[in-house]
Amino acid sequence: MNSPAVTASATPHSEGVWHAAWRRFKSDRVGLTSLIIVVAFLLLILLSGIGLVAKGWEKEVGVPNAPPHFIGPKPAEATGAIAVPKGPNVDLSSVDPLAPRYKEWEERAAKLKTADTVKAETLSFGADRLGRDVLSKAIKGTQVSVAVGVLAALMATVLGTVLGALSGYFGGKVGDFLEWLYTVFTSIPSILLIFTLAAVLNRADAIIPRGIWTIVIILSLVGWTDLYRQVRAEFIKHRTREYVRAAEAIGASSTSRMFRHILPNVSHVILVRMSLLVVGFIKSEVILSYLGLGVPIDQVSWGTMLAESQAELILGYWWQLVAATAFMAVFVTAFSLMADAWRDALDPKLRGAD
Repeated sequence: MNSPAVTASATPHSEGVWHAAWRRFKSDRVGLTSLIIVVAFLLLILLSGIGLVAKGWEKEVGVPNAPPHFIGPKPAEATGAIAVPKGPNVDLSSVDPLAPRYKEWEERAAKLKTADTVKAETLSFGADRLGRDVLSKAIKGTQVSVAVGVLAALMATVLGTVLGALSGYFGGKVGDFLEWLYTVFTSIPSILLIFTLAAVLNRADAIIPRGIWTIVIILSLVGWTDLYRQVRAEFIKHRTREYVRAAEAIGASSTSRMFRHILPNVSHVILVRMSLLVVGFIKSEVILSYLGLGVPIDQVSWGTMLAESQAELILGYWWQLVAATAFMAVFVTAFSLMADAWRDALDPKLRGAD
C-alpha cells in the first residue's frame, strides 16, 4: 500500500530537481555568461572539426613572422644591388666542357613557367616563422587541446566513479582490492607517471600510434584517483541513508541503488571534480606538447604553439604566445566558472530553497 510513497522517497533526484537546478543556474549571471562562452568555443571546435574554419592552418599564407593588422607591415629590408659587368659574355668553351649547353638550358628554362604566390604582409593575429596564420593555428589548437582535456576527463570520471561506487557501496574484499589499487597509483608522483607513460607509449614500436588518443589514455589512467576517493566517501555516507534503505525494501537491486538512487545525489561532487580534471588535463596536455611528448609534429595544440613562440619571443615576435595564452585562459576560466555555477545549482543543500 505504501510502495508509491516509498518509491518517491527513494528517488529524490526527480525531474523537478533538474528544473529547479536549471532555474538556479539561470539566475547566476556569471555562470550563464561562462556557459555561453564555453558553448561558443565548442561551436568553434565543431566548425574546425568539419573543416569550415581553420582548414588550411598549415599553409604558408603570409610572410615569415608577419605582424598583426593593427601593427602594420614590417619595414622593407634594404638590399644591395649586384653590379652586372657590361660587354659580351666571355667564351668559356675552351675551359668549360659544358659551355655549349648553357644556351640550350637557358631556352628550356625560359619555357618553364613558375607562379609566385603573393603572401600577405599582415594577418589578423600575425603569422609564425613559416608564415602560417596564428589565428587558424589557435583555433585548431583549441580543437586538439580541449578535445584531449574533455575526453580524458570523461574517461577518468567514468573510471573513478565506477570504482569509487563499488568500493564505497560494497566494501569488504572489493573495497580492500580497490584501495590497494588506489594506493599503488597514488604512491607514484603523477607528473612522473605521466612522463613515463608518455615516453613508453610514444615510442615508434608502440601498439597505440602516437596521437590524441595516446594522451587521453595516459591522462585518464593517472587522473582517476582523486575522484575515486571522493566518490567512495560519498557512497559510504549515502549507503545507509533512509531513501537507500527504502529502495532496498521495495526490491531495488544493488546496481539500481548505486547508480539510480545514490549517484544522482552525489552528482554535484562528480561534476566539480570533472571540471577540475578538464582544466588540469588541458594544462597537462600543454606541458606534454611543449616538451615534445604530446601531439605529433603534424598537429597543432596550445602546447606546440607555446613551444614555437619561445624562439620567436626572443626576436620580438610575441603574437603567437599571446594568441595561445589568450585562447587557453578564456576557455579555462569560463569552464571553471560554469562548473562552479552548476555545482551550486545541483547541491542538495540548496534544493530546499525552491
